[in-house]
Amino acid sequence: VQLQASGGGLVQAGDSLKLSCAATGDLFSTNMMGWSRQAPGKERELVAKIAWSPDSAHVEDSLRGRFTISRDNGKNTVYLQMNSLKTEDTAVYYCAAGTSWSRFDVWGQGTLVTVSS
Repeated sequence: VQLQASGGGLVQAGDSLKLSCAATGDLFSTNMMGWSRQAPGKERELVAKIAWSPDSAHVEDSLRGRFTISRDNGKNTVYLQMNSLKTEDTAVYYCAAGTSWSRFDVWGQGTLVTVSS
């Protein structure tokens, strides 16, 4: 499985941004995709994840209401819609995939999101 993330960039606080992650390769066992992020000097943290079977989605409590995860099954693509961005959302956002709900097995390259004040 290969993951290609895109959509990062420099925005101002309060703006919105939508990240995309396209999956290619042998996706037969892939049942979950999601996003984690790593801010400078901090550990990587889960942002959101979404599964196909059963149909499930999760956004971290601290981000719920501003961030939404969705998918396009036909395009094997997962999206992260980020609204009302804050400077503390500045991080490298990593797309990832897994065979189960509980763990990411494959990571894509990160895409940098910078939120200026």
